[in-house]
Amino acid sequence: MLPDRRGYFKAFGGKFVPETLISALEELESEYKKAKKDKNFIRQLNYYLKEYAGRPTPLYFAKNLSKHLGYKVYLKREDLLHTGAHKINNTLGQILLAIRMKKERIIAETGAGQHGVATATVAAMFGLKCDIYMGKEDIERQRLNVFRMKLLGANVIPVSSGSQTLKDAINEAIRDWVTNVRTTHYIIGSTVGPHPYPMIVRDFQSIIGKETKIQILKNEKKLPDYLIACVGGGSNALGLFFPFFKNREVKFIGVEAAGKGLSSGKHSATLVGGKIGVLHGSKSKVLEDRFGQIKTAYSIAAGLDYPGVGPEHAYYQKIGRAKYVSVTDKEALEGFRMLALTEGIIPALEPAHAIFYLKKLKGKLKKDSVVIVCLSGRGDKDLDIVMDYGKNQGEI
Repeated sequence: MLPDRRGYFKAFGGKFVPETLISALEELESEYKKAKKDKNFIRQLNYYLKEYAGRPTPLYFAKNLSKHLGYKVYLKREDLLHTGAHKINNTLGQILLAIRMKKERIIAETGAGQHGVATATVAAMFGLKCDIYMGKEDIERQRLNVFRMKLLGANVIPVSSGSQTLKDAINEAIRDWVTNVRTTHYIIGSTVGPHPYPMIVRDFQSIIGKETKIQILKNEKKLPDYLIACVGGGSNALGLFFPFFKNREVKFIGVEAAGKGLSSGKHSATLVGGKIGVLHGSKSKVLEDRFGQIKTAYSIAAGLDYPGVGPEHAYYQKIGRAKYVSVTDKEALEGFRMLALTEGIIPALEPAHAIFYLKKLKGKLKKDSVVIVCLSGRGDKDLDIVMDYGKNQGEI
């Protein structure tokens, strides 16, 4: 089972960090391995996932959308979790690890704000100090989530360097962690960063796929034909995909953000249009220029606005286990409206990319084909963005 003991998914992964952080990463890995075997830890995590976060989430048969597309579509409703997205699965697990390691303070990065809200939520519940780094650009376009974090007692620290988005927020969080490593635990929000983070986040998010497998077998008496999820860093996608990895008949499709189009250069489609490089402590696919400098990523969805991707996704792509595609801003907004109009469900802009891709399969699948989409978040946070876009395009 990958990663190997050095944190590699074959050619991808690893631990590219300052020496100051090596002991903290080793402590985290050691504590996680112990926790996985600790019945009390597992019992405590399961209690909070069920009674506090609201698991299991429904696997909803989208009857109207299915009729519209001509095949069966199910939605894994992570948007119904407490805080409105899948992020709470990981933050609950990691804060319990932080408490085991006797850390006094939590830091995190956030783009769309959903990970920030989930981190602030668990920090408030367990009484730990919490500082969250967020790019100034994302603070402007995700004002509601910033307000939620502050209500929960978190200190939101604006980042004005670089593109002022997720990449730069991670840079600042890592600098903070280097300085305060003895007292502070860094809750990384996706399957990125140095080992053991990609493994830990994947494992905590795997509850999505584990539930889905049980639910679809009950509903359809067979496994799905396709699993589809949006991919930024990649945690909701791996959470869905990983428990089905050995079920080769189940096809994986990860949907990245093409932004204003791949040819425009304003996109975040790292797997589709990136190269192998090192970013934020691991070797994976990244967006870089001919000099090896990291490019500025772009997406209308702040949670996909990242110039890298988790190393396990790069591995899946290399071995052909998953197919990765891209969807533009305009198409994502079409997916956003399509789900709202057919099912009365307003998705976040991130999974709206995956919803739109369902149209690409129209006419290519049989009527009884089964497709599951991870609806990783709800759209409350994005309504201002959608309204502004509509006004600019003369649609509202």
